Amino acid sequence: MELARDEYATHSAYDELLDRELRPRPAAQPLFDYMNSLHEDELAKRRQAVDATIMAMGITFTVYSEAGNIDRVWPFDPVPRVMGRKEWQSIQAGLKQRLRALNLFINDLYNEQQIIKDGVFPAEVLAGSGNFRPQCVGITPRFGVWAHICGTDLVRDKDGTVYVLEDNLRVPSGVSYMLENRQVMKRIFPEVFRTTNILPVDDYPTQLYQTLAALSPRENEQPVIAVLTPGIYNSAYFEHSYLAQQMGAYLVEGSDMVVGADDIVYMKTITGLQRVDVIYRRIDDAFLDPEVFNPDSVLGTPGLMRAWRKGNVGIANAPGAGVADDKVVYAYVPQIIKYYLDEEPILANVPSYLCMIDEQRDYVLANLDKLVVKPANESGGYGMLIGPRATQEERDKFAELIRKDPRNYMAQPTLEISTAPTLVDGKLAPRHLDLRPFVLQSDQLYATTGGLTRVAMRKGSLVVNSSQGGGSKDTWIVEDAA
Repeated sequence: MELARDEYATHSAYDELLDRELRPRPAAQPLFDYMNSLHEDELAKRRQAVDATIMAMGITFTVYSEAGNIDRVWPFDPVPRVMGRKEWQSIQAGLKQRLRALNLFINDLYNEQQIIKDGVFPAEVLAGSGNFRPQCVGITPRFGVWAHICGTDLVRDKDGTVYVLEDNLRVPSGVSYMLENRQVMKRIFPEVFRTTNILPVDDYPTQLYQTLAALSPRENEQPVIAVLTPGIYNSAYFEHSYLAQQMGAYLVEGSDMVVGADDIVYMKTITGLQRVDVIYRRIDDAFLDPEVFNPDSVLGTPGLMRAWRKGNVGIANAPGAGVADDKVVYAYVPQIIKYYLDEEPILANVPSYLCMIDEQRDYVLANLDKLVVKPANESGGYGMLIGPRATQEERDKFAELIRKDPRNYMAQPTLEISTAPTLVDGKLAPRHLDLRPFVLQSDQLYATTGGLTRVAMRKGSLVVNSSQGGGSKDTWIVEDAA
């Protein structure tokens, strides 16, 4: 397969599959041997087959625009990202360590707040949190776990270091695309799966089911699990329906459930009310229960918080878990790990500057042309400034926003995140990417083998979000060469 050597010639980022001499890295050698065995015409046919398969499988996502909600076919690149098992095992351990510590932290914030009393975490950061829910104070969910499903975004810098970019602890999405990407690859390139030892990912629905089932208040009965969706117009509705189907769970909207006088959640069925034991909610806190949060919400179920507080239903992720899903809190995670686990962090944070700290804010304002500035609680790549690519007018606007609300902003150096060969106009060209593994916690911890690799399909772009033109790749964790 031909490389776009002109693009790689001026390329300085770390490439996941190719070394500086454009030779395949050891983990990627079997893939390149296979790809090179395919004639160019055959590869083009496989590319067309990929698109047809995705259309036939109905893998879509929704983009919200001024013109309305647009369903788009999932953009997929058939050249996978490959990583050796040994490196992945270290990353996996770091992901589990991080979620353990974050759950201890969330539970502490809603109860004793010992980390604040001990001076490790600033009270003013909590006071300025947009996701702290006073309605959850004094509650300890089952196993002390608040964030049962976490999607952690990882990037690799040009020196090869893997960094955690952010933790997604509210309603992380994308795992269905990880699973479907693998199914597409198995259909289109079955030969390579017979000759290469690629570790599986298809146990995730079973692991998710077990994680949720452990939250059931009725321990000796088969739990009734419901996936709570905002409905068909939500951008992740494909995932909600997919996971419900894979787990054998019910897919419900808020109006499909009712909380009885006994503070138990019931689902409306054609044969009457049926008790619900666990809710995997895919809607934000604000819309979960109009009795407690937004009174105008029609997406949730009145009384849900009453049932949860009394232990009559498990909710994943728990209301209030988003207090740790904050880009300012992110900067304190290394200290949080040391405080609760007495361990050194296995995975590094990207160096960060908090605008609420005077000297760090001064540095950010003086270096907006070199930094990425992020608001504390936005997601999807929205509301951020990529300083080196912004105009002076955009930087001036952000300077005003920072001065007006410094608690809401943090900044990081502009990383030259890693690339991988991506099929563009029949050639392999470098495109930037990140990786979102998924970590589960209830009575046990589990991390996916790999994750969702998101790739910026546009040349030079660092924005990998599907809502802004990004696509994805299958992620292969392979046995290391002997």
